[in-house]
Amino acid sequence: MSTLLKDLYSPAFYQSFSNIAGQFLPNFDRKKFTKAIFTKDWEQKELKDRMKHSSVVLHEFMPSAFAKAAPVVKNMAKAILQDKSIERSFAYMFLPDYIEKYGINHFDASVKAMEVVTELASCEYAVRPFLIKYGDKMFAQMLAWSTHKNHHVRRLASEGARPRLPWGMAVPGLKANPQPVLPILENLKTDSSEYVRRSVANNLNDIAKDHPKLVIALAKSWKGLGENTDAIVKHGCRTLLKQGNAEVLKHFKLADDPALTISHFELLTPKVKIGGHLELSFTVNNASRKPQTIRLEYAIYFLMKNGQFSKKVFKISEKEYAAGSSTAVLKKHSFRVITTRQYYTGLHKVGVILNGKEKATGEFMLDR
Repeated sequence: MSTLLKDLYSPAFYQSFSNIAGQFLPNFDRKKFTKAIFTKDWEQKELKDRMKHSSVVLHEFMPSAFAKAAPVVKNMAKAILQDKSIERSFAYMFLPDYIEKYGINHFDASVKAMEVVTELASCEYAVRPFLIKYGDKMFAQMLAWSTHKNHHVRRLASEGARPRLPWGMAVPGLKANPQPVLPILENLKTDSSEYVRRSVANNLNDIAKDHPKLVIALAKSWKGLGENTDAIVKHGCRTLLKQGNAEVLKHFKLADDPALTISHFELLTPKVKIGGHLELSFTVNNASRKPQTIRLEYAIYFLMKNGQFSKKVFKISEKEYAAGSSTAVLKKHSFRVITTRQYYTGLHKVGVILNGKEKATGEFMLDR
């Protein structure tokens, strides 16, 4: 059985969707719809192509006027949500794509459709061109959504407005000026849903990459609002922590104390094969007379094609170490082949980081 994500768009999926579509499109021809979906080049289409193709084909069977098509999309989404026998699937992302593609000139009908559809399939990507086309009007809608009773809609308000939404359409100016996003995050900073709070944290982390001082100011103003909000701030500052930002480290009481040291650093695998593991060991020392919170990380300096190094930081732990303690640590890093990173053979570097400061370094060879 295939495990490719694109194969969520299966004959069984379209049969299930056709049963729903037939309830709201009186002249819906299931056989014609299926034939239009499975074109000769279907097997060559990747996930995103299949999604977009599905919305184009659906359009052929929908009312041509979007004002009449939008209620049909809402009713289909509601029916799928209410039918417990239908499995929720990422494949339904073609419905937000339909709204994005054919509803861009119909603001009111589109946002009403998004409110319903996002509970089935997130409209975080669909809102991006609306933010570009309608600007303040769409941000006002996002702000209204941030107080919606449904947590999927509240989450859309934050996720759709992220300055660096992964795989999302770029919104010019949002990275340069995230101010329109801030009132949305303020409304959601104590949200009852973890799903929403995680989006707020990711939004903060996006902003921190371009406006660290702004996020630090928010972290200070939100301090003490509650355990959940503290967790938002911590996760939202993860890039700043990995960068060793002094003000953020101070905010989280991660002291640069000479009593906190790394000793007995050793590379147990000075030669590593692609597909294997790097292993290193070291000792964490707290020579002070009081317990100290220590954030441990390690950095891999990956050799690039041009001979330069690209640094990536990985968290090990963050916890309290007893006064006068010495704790041995063993860490492994996998060099298994992954699609998001190209490995180059040759000299690499590794460093151990304690509360934002690199305390020990070493070199190892990566080979095939």
